[in-house]
Amino acid sequence: MRLLVVGKLSGQLSVAVKMAMDSGAKVAHVDGIAQATDALRKGQGADLLMVDYELDIKSLIETNEREHISVPVVACGVNPDPRKAAQAITAGAREFIPLPPDAELIAAVLSAVSDDARPLITNDPAMQTVLKLADQVAGSDASILITGESGVGKEVMARYLHEKSRRSQKPFISVNCAAIPDNLLESELFGHEKGAFTGAMARRIGKFEEADGGTLLLDEISEMDARLQAKLLRALQERVIDRVGGAKPVPVNIRVLATSNRNLAQAVKEGTFREDLLYRLNVINLAIPPLRDRPADIAALSDYFAKKYSEANAIPLKPISLEAKRRLQAHPWPGNVRELENAMHRAVLLSAGAEIDADSIRLPDGQPLNPVAPIGMDYVGRVSLAAESAARTFVGSTVAQVEQKLILDTLTHCLGNRTHAANILGISIRTLRNKLKEYSDSGVAIPAPQSGAAVA
Repeated sequence: MRLLVVGKLSGQLSVAVKMAMDSGAKVAHVDGIAQATDALRKGQGADLLMVDYELDIKSLIETNEREHISVPVVACGVNPDPRKAAQAITAGAREFIPLPPDAELIAAVLSAVSDDARPLITNDPAMQTVLKLADQVAGSDASILITGESGVGKEVMARYLHEKSRRSQKPFISVNCAAIPDNLLESELFGHEKGAFTGAMARRIGKFEEADGGTLLLDEISEMDARLQAKLLRALQERVIDRVGGAKPVPVNIRVLATSNRNLAQAVKEGTFREDLLYRLNVINLAIPPLRDRPADIAALSDYFAKKYSEANAIPLKPISLEAKRRLQAHPWPGNVRELENAMHRAVLLSAGAEIDADSIRLPDGQPLNPVAPIGMDYVGRVSLAAESAARTFVGSTVAQVEQKLILDTLTHCLGNRTHAANILGISIRTLRNKLKEYSDSGVAIPAPQSGAAVA
């Protein structure tokens, strides 16, 4: 994480900076708020500003906002005056750190404000396949397009690629193309010269130059305006950019990653995305499966988030009950990892017993996850007996007919739950879905999800 300290480096502030560096932060320093904004304009990137609360924090934040510079601020001060600390928070600071500093508090604040610790956690074969490809291409400078539904972890994958690359010691800069208005995105990406437009009070370095030597992530690239797509294509092809209002091109040395939750090939057909830009970005495609197709990841991520939010809320870590795990794996998770994370955060706070039970895992509307069929040893035994009994009637049947009956019988016993049936059958959820589509296309009735009732 890149930390810019604003204020006189003396006494306790120097100690705080040393603690921040010990926590892994890369620290730069300026004396005052004017120098801070100037440093950010010039491309001295920062993920967090640590500012002496005796300085005019409100003015610093307002000046940055006028320049479209968005960096979170934490205030700090020696022998803190509660009134001044409150004023700093009111002015826009995220947190207040009292000095003399506490090492654990420094580390906790840096982690909480920057949210930089997002490890890639996976145990599922479907995701392991994607990860293997990512490892193969991470060391190259090839542009990579990361696709998948919203919330599957596309930015986490992008950070993983950067950390595994030869550019890992250089900046990783992320720009959300969907969150920035079109009239501001050009300046955000390419920078601007003084006077280029109303409010451009000084030259500003854009994200392309800020990422020089490192990696630039263009998040949700499908939302970029067509005019900007042309300028981006030139930057990728020629490795130069034009600042808004600039008179000469500026060379850049970056690797570009992009993400999209939309089908860009379809967007090309619809005329909303340039085909030549798609070819330039999509040298390698990493398609991240939705969480519902990664049942082993649901279990691993649930454990991780339970631990994370137990620690964050100073709550003793509790195990997740068997019933809760079964319901977690049976839920379709339309919001993917982001939805699962929120659900586990709520579960940690709501759990009252010795375990995180099924009732404490709630959907956003407060409803619990739907119950599912039991899959304990007794249940597995009943399924095995059913399969054995069915096998005695298979004499004279083809292998395909035996396979079809076994799959459908297992699915019926699982009340239509695809994930549980696939686990019992020892096949992937994707293979099961392909088989069911094949049967359905031939007119065979298939048990509906979570029902056990066959439908044509």
